[in-house]
Order: sequence, then C-alpha cells, then structure tokens
Amino acid sequence: MKSTKLIYALALCLIIFNCSSDSNDDLQEEQEEQEEQQEEMDPNPTAITYNADIRSIMTNNCNQCHGSTTTNGAPFSLTTYSQVSGRIDRIIARTNNASNPMPRAGLMSIELRDMIKQWKDDGLLEE
Repeated sequence: MKSTKLIYALALCLIIFNCSSDSNDDLQEEQEEQEEQQEEMDPNPTAITYNADIRSIMTNNCNQCHGSTTTNGAPFSLTTYSQVSGRIDRIIARTNNASNPMPRAGLMSIELRDMIKQWKDDGLLEE
C-alpha cells in the first residue's frame, strides 16, 4: 500500500512539474511575433520618404535652377517625385562631387547627402 501511494505521489509530481514552465522562451517567442506583426504593418518606421524628407531638400538646394522652368543652364527639372527618383543616381553623384558640386554654391551638408542616399537605399519611397 505504501508503494502504491509512493507511485501515485511520484506520478502527481511529474504531472505538476511537466505542466509548469520556468523558461522565458515562450515570452521571447511571443515578443518576436509581436515585433514581426508590427514590421508588417509599418516595415520601416524611420524610412526616409520623398514627401516627408527629400522634397524639401530639392526645394531648398536644387529648384533654384532645376525648377519647373529651368534656369542657369539646368538641363531638367527636379520638382516631382518621378523626376527626382528617375535621376537619383545622377543626383547622388553630382551632390557628392567636390570638383563640380551641385548645387553650384558648394556641397550640401553630409547629413543631407546621406539622407538622399538613405532614401535610395530604403527603396525611393514616395509617402
């Protein structure tokens, strides 16, 4: 009879300990799932976009010559998303060219040039 009680007690202990979990794995997995869901809703919340960031750079640094009506020998406009995104490689090259800089007054700050490059790297987002 004592051995039967001992077996029942051991079985009960095994059931209790198997049902409990002291690990953080479940919590970590749940947190990772929540982060993935957030990324799906907003893939890159700090992504640079044309409307929020790049348009003002173009307006303040390029559109004096590359406006809707070009001046000072500028060969094309840079006033719309499609115009800027279509010439992004040329814009990056010219804004980083110290010997023949754009804008003509001199190189833009490294922060602005990096922002233009990051915009391209982020996928040329419009909104």
